[in-house]
Amino acid sequence: MDNYDIFLPVIALGPAIHYFVPKSLPPLTAAVTDAMIFATTLIGRPLGALIFGHFADTLGRKKVTVVCVFGFGITTLLIAALPGYQHWGSSVIWAFILLRLIDGVFLGGEYTAANPLAMEQCPKARRGFYGALIQSAASLGTAFIAVVTLVVLFFLPGGDLDSPYVQWGWRLPFVMGAVMAFALGIYYMRSVDESEAWEKAEKKGKTQSPLKTLFRGENLKSFMQVFVLMTGFWLLLNASLAMMPGLLARNMGIRGTDLTWTLVISYIVLAIVYVLGGVVSQRIGRRNYLMGSAVISAVLGTAAYYFLLNATPGDLSSIIWLATITTVLVVMPGALGCVYINERFHTGVRATGFGLGYSLAIILPAFYVFYQAGLAHFMPFKYTVLVLVVLGAALVFIGAAWGSETKDVDFDAPVPAIES
Repeated sequence: MDNYDIFLPVIALGPAIHYFVPKSLPPLTAAVTDAMIFATTLIGRPLGALIFGHFADTLGRKKVTVVCVFGFGITTLLIAALPGYQHWGSSVIWAFILLRLIDGVFLGGEYTAANPLAMEQCPKARRGFYGALIQSAASLGTAFIAVVTLVVLFFLPGGDLDSPYVQWGWRLPFVMGAVMAFALGIYYMRSVDESEAWEKAEKKGKTQSPLKTLFRGENLKSFMQVFVLMTGFWLLLNASLAMMPGLLARNMGIRGTDLTWTLVISYIVLAIVYVLGGVVSQRIGRRNYLMGSAVISAVLGTAAYYFLLNATPGDLSSIIWLATITTVLVVMPGALGCVYINERFHTGVRATGFGLGYSLAIILPAFYVFYQAGLAHFMPFKYTVLVLVVLGAALVFIGAAWGSETKDVDFDAPVPAIES
């Protein structure tokens, strides 16, 4: 649900963006507007983690999850009802951006509450599997919205401003997202119990100020360690999911449905590898998996990316294979994003620690284009992504090495001290 909703403006609205951003706008203004529509959702996520993390730790995981799921469902439905630029002029752009910001706040609150709830319900011996299963849903959500968009475009072709997809076809994936959110909210209300670990902690005396508690003592050390690790992960993720489509389009000539299917296949295989990674981490430990996968990303992932960048243009089957291998090797440390961060914090601050640790680390990697522009003074632009892969892998390795092993952590006990 999270990734489906996040990528709606990029994937589903992409072929119809001129409904809101007319082609008559200056290119720079149009580019900035497109970026703001997507970026405001990412900006809203840390705000949501900050706001709702407090309530998830003090009022309960389930209540906050239900509020946030219905919140982003209603917001997505409102976006689907927006008129176009020809009706509201520039006001509709600002309305869209505002709604996406609100949407991001609710999305940030949703995973801040729902992921700790899920992890606290899991048996210790299977947390690695279930945590990776949850994490795999991110790439599946992206793949799903791409498939939905392709299906709608097949029946409602896009094109100029008066084409069926541009006028109303793009609304269908948004409506579908809202309906799925409402169904998920109803499911949580009827079928999901509150976390027993949180309820026990509340009876013992819950944390009065989770945010203040998070930023002092051992919790602060855990947060800084998670921040370093997740900064590296987001660099790796951007190197694959954000940068790869543009590189494939510019260097390989892979565009349109060929590009979409290439990415869909890569994301589905990545989801499978994530689940396998979680199972492996349950055997060898989270710390060992993160450090080992970081080395694989830096060495094999960088090598695979190099071969992809120099693949023969037009050889679609080879490019799909290389893109899939590259995506898996580069992003494989992300399998533990959910379970590991939850295991780093005790119950009283777990939602706040997970939400902020996961989302604040997005900020520095979000400026990857500027880092590439700087590196381009010293090397060909297409190879700058390789430097970011190595840097991201190094940060994951350092963050994992800094922290202690967590797979046997008891969620009713304080988080283990960080190893020196």
